[in-house]
Amino acid sequence: MIVVPIKEGDNLERALKKMKRKFEKTGVVKELRRRQQFIKPSVINREKHLKAIYVQHLRQQEMDQ
Repeated sequence: MIVVPIKEGDNLERALKKMKRKFEKTGVVKELRRRQQFIKPSVINREKHLKAIYVQHLRQQEMDQ
């Protein structure tokens, strides 16, 4: 649960801005978007494999220079 302490006479807009910042830092929105659609495990594994190949290729190019 996100708690935003505000003082007496604090601007409401400033408090909302603080709350939005804390909300973004926790990553709740990213998690919700990720959970909205199901990605098959085979697709996840394929993406990991392709990323590993890409990184390996970059490292190889770096060593060749």
